[in-house]
Amino acid sequence: MSAAAPRLLGGRYEVGELIGRGGMAEVHLGHDTRLGRPVAIKILRTDHARDAAFLGRFRREAQSVAGLNHRSIVAVYDSGEDRVVEAGGAHLDIPYIVMEYVDGRTLRELLNESETGTLEPTEAARIVQQVLEALDYSHDMGIVHRDIKPGNVMIADDDGAVKVMDFGIARAIADTQATMTQTQAVIGTAQYISPEQARGETVDKRSDVYSTGCLLFELLTGRTPYTGEPISLTYQHVNADIPLPSSVNPQVPPQLDAIVHHALTKDRDERYPDAKSMAEDLEAYRAGRPISPVATERLDAATTALPVVAPRGEPTPRTDPETASMPVAQQRRRGGGLGWLMAALLLIPIALLGWFAWDASQGEEVVQVTVPKVVGSDEDAAVAKLESVGLKADVETVTDDGAVGTVIAQDPGEGTSVPEGDTVVIQVSGGPDEVGVPSVVGMGRNEATKALQDAGLEVGQITEEDSPDQGPNRVISSSPGPAESVAKGSKVDLVIASGDVDLQDYTGQKIDDVRSDLFGLKLKIKETTRESDEDEGTILEQTPGEGKIRQGRTVTFVVARKPAETVTTTPSSSETSDEPSDSESSEPNPTSTSPSAPLTPTPSEPSSTRSTSSTTQSPASP
Repeated sequence: MSAAAPRLLGGRYEVGELIGRGGMAEVHLGHDTRLGRPVAIKILRTDHARDAAFLGRFRREAQSVAGLNHRSIVAVYDSGEDRVVEAGGAHLDIPYIVMEYVDGRTLRELLNESETGTLEPTEAARIVQQVLEALDYSHDMGIVHRDIKPGNVMIADDDGAVKVMDFGIARAIADTQATMTQTQAVIGTAQYISPEQARGETVDKRSDVYSTGCLLFELLTGRTPYTGEPISLTYQHVNADIPLPSSVNPQVPPQLDAIVHHALTKDRDERYPDAKSMAEDLEAYRAGRPISPVATERLDAATTALPVVAPRGEPTPRTDPETASMPVAQQRRRGGGLGWLMAALLLIPIALLGWFAWDASQGEEVVQVTVPKVVGSDEDAAVAKLESVGLKADVETVTDDGAVGTVIAQDPGEGTSVPEGDTVVIQVSGGPDEVGVPSVVGMGRNEATKALQDAGLEVGQITEEDSPDQGPNRVISSSPGPAESVAKGSKVDLVIASGDVDLQDYTGQKIDDVRSDLFGLKLKIKETTRESDEDEGTILEQTPGEGKIRQGRTVTFVVARKPAETVTTTPSSSETSDEPSDSESSEPNPTSTSPSAPLTPTPSEPSSTRSTSSTTQSPASP
């Protein structure tokens, strides 16, 4: 049995090992057979292939990035669909995207590997600056990313180059419904969405600036600006005060505090106007130059302490512990009417934003409903139960050992009173964590066992099978096969080569027709010949005969050859008869002088055909 050929997409892309997995798709290392280069192949998960929303999002990613050509954006080379046959015989088209392969790690992986969970401020600024340069280019091309986060930024291992990827929810800037799906669910990752995204408003390039500010905050501190459940996060992005990185990590310099604060401003009109402006401030910080005055001034204004009224002649005490360590520049304007006026001006937009957020959640009539218990129900039943009391369901599929499709958590919890129309986040088990089966074909039994164990899998049933392609005790195939996704701890069955092959009886066949068969079975051939009436080259005998034989053994054949040629002498007519031939004349030979005289052959006749015996002369006929 020969090794299974790699899965081929579009007639040119070989699908290799699994290198990444998300909620929507899996990413495999691939090989472009036409151009001879490694590629990354993103394949939509089979369980999402019938979901129109996932299909649309996946295809939109290919369309969005196809026209982008920037050094800091993962390039898309090709896309297509692979038709597979399901167990029941139905055909299913699975879309895929062929992308640039980046040999590196995501920012999420870098943060996880860091002892502090952070990056050095200068390195964080370098990385985010390149992210912003990529976003500035995509914005110029009319594309908003909408999902900037550490998991969507790759860092190349060789030169540290930054690559922005996963434009799966990117939309054209002209799309007026860019933040909403047909079910009115907010699109994006809760920890990084902008306030306008959280409110379900239209997005623009400044929304990506906000998400990038969240990214920079996390690189500097090891945590996102806001934490909590999705609903709580949405509220905080809209209404909560802007935290400063230095409040979490005192090593963060004031310039980066100002840049992050400016990027995270709730009102997008007060934010960096575009990615380029924020990138220029980061470049200035790295070069030791002053950043833009507007960023510094907005931070100073936002962190100015409000004055405290004290008895005349006594100094004003400091009552806010958060301002005790602030620079002097951040503590000015502590008294006087101007300070009160500026504070009031700052509070007005915050209050308006809070009111608008509250008002947006209210209907014409506020009706409170009690959240029912849906934990333990299957997904469809849970959604129906919530909808029956006037609530919406936001379904999240998570890794869990519970039964697939079963609700394992809900937020808000059972019995909570919420306004009618609110959304309840339900977490549905997607099954245990999955891993890709490594390729073990050709490995020895012990080597294959170790490879599977290293991948978090176990060796299942081992069977032996004759195979000319693999040596004794080598793996012929595995089930599940290479690159298939299975739950951690799953067993993988192996088929091991026995080292034996089946030898048939070739007696009566031509030796020329047999040699290739034996070479393919990895057997040696010895040939001897014997004279025979059989056609030359015919096998007369075979040793050993039909049956099992170990690879590498010798098979001896006796092959027919033609008999050797013999020379036969035929006596002349004069030696077999005493009578003259009909051709001889009855008249005496006129040249003969004696009856016993020998006849002299003529030059035209070979002597061997003439008789050397004497000729008897007969009398002439009357």
